[in-house]
Amino acid sequence: MYEEQRPEQRPERRTEQSPERRTEQSPEQRPGQASGPRTGRPDHGPLAGFTVGVTAARRADELGALLQRRGAAVMHAPALRIVPLSDDSELLAATKQLLHEAPDIVVATTAIGFRGWVEAADGWGLGEDLLETLRGVELLARGPKVKGSIRAQGLTEEWSPSSESMAEVLDRLLEEGVEGRRIAVQLHGEPLPGFVESLRAAGADVVGVPVYRWMPPEDIAPVDRLLDATVTRGVDALTFTSAPAAASLLGRAEDRGLLPELLAALNHDVLPACVGPVTALPLQARGIDTVQPERFRLGPLVQVLCQELPSRARTLPIAGHRVEIRGHAVLVDDTLRPVPPAGMSLLRALTRRPGWVVARAELLRALPGAGKDEHAVETAMARLRTALGAPKLIQTVVKRGYRLALDPVADSKYGDD
Repeated sequence: MYEEQRPEQRPERRTEQSPERRTEQSPEQRPGQASGPRTGRPDHGPLAGFTVGVTAARRADELGALLQRRGAAVMHAPALRIVPLSDDSELLAATKQLLHEAPDIVVATTAIGFRGWVEAADGWGLGEDLLETLRGVELLARGPKVKGSIRAQGLTEEWSPSSESMAEVLDRLLEEGVEGRRIAVQLHGEPLPGFVESLRAAGADVVGVPVYRWMPPEDIAPVDRLLDATVTRGVDALTFTSAPAAASLLGRAEDRGLLPELLAALNHDVLPACVGPVTALPLQARGIDTVQPERFRLGPLVQVLCQELPSRARTLPIAGHRVEIRGHAVLVDDTLRPVPPAGMSLLRALTRRPGWVVARAELLRALPGAGKDEHAVETAMARLRTALGAPKLIQTVVKRGYRLALDPVADSKYGDD
């Protein structure tokens, strides 16, 4: 299944016993701040200083709000758009086919899809006929939220797996035997991987019910901007909530000749985070490892990012300070310091060899579009020191270049490696 189409997740509850959560969601507080100085905690969220790309077409605002609440900068580029159910001629044709020749079994896979199917049928004047047909079939629901959607229509499911797994649904059908039986399967814009094929191989007559279809976005410019930011490491993570969105982004990169650069970025520097294993399939087919939450929901997906991105940040003891280098900002002793792109380029060049002198010529090459004038390094370095708020973090080595003022113990350690 495609995890993006799972029903709306429940909002986080705030109680008098949860002061931390109440403070986090306070309307007076800027997005990304945590509990603030009164509790002695840092005044930034766990994702502060990181930029996260959101490819979702549906519930993107909800995902973006969750990320921003934890401090992230969000770059939204819907990789797909959804064809409205009532306008989808394929769904209408499939519905009429099932009304003409009723199935033996109907597999409902998502709550929003099942609800939308009935609503679309109502719009065509076929709603009562569809419900009457569904009352006479074996109705299987993929999970508890799908069951709720089925029962809201006055129907009752025959069975539902506790795992919410389509693999378990398939196992049950194959164990019962499907040869010669007509099975309607609610689809998600693309066929479920292996599900329909396995049923047909076992002798079933399978009718796909495309409750909505994915199409390319009407405005491709945001997707192109996200691709450019990814290959230049302008984002720290990309989130995917549906397999079609992942496939669409890869396809657009291939059309633009950027696929090798995109795969390199996702394999090394940009974290690909998927809401579940089915969503990850197009990426895994390209050899990309992804991170996923245990529960296939938006909240756990954000929590995975809150754990993974800070753990990937470089932390160094420099000039008596603890310095953590994030995507577009630096934590200096838990104070968040936004740094301009040129400054981050210089800082990353220095951290590749912490404590060692890096020549001006090498730093110049690290600056995007700097040309050949080494004075650009001095200008960017001055701005970097100002942004860090601690000028002594970076030392000038006369006629040679610059170095991080690594603390003596750490300096010895790096020197021995």
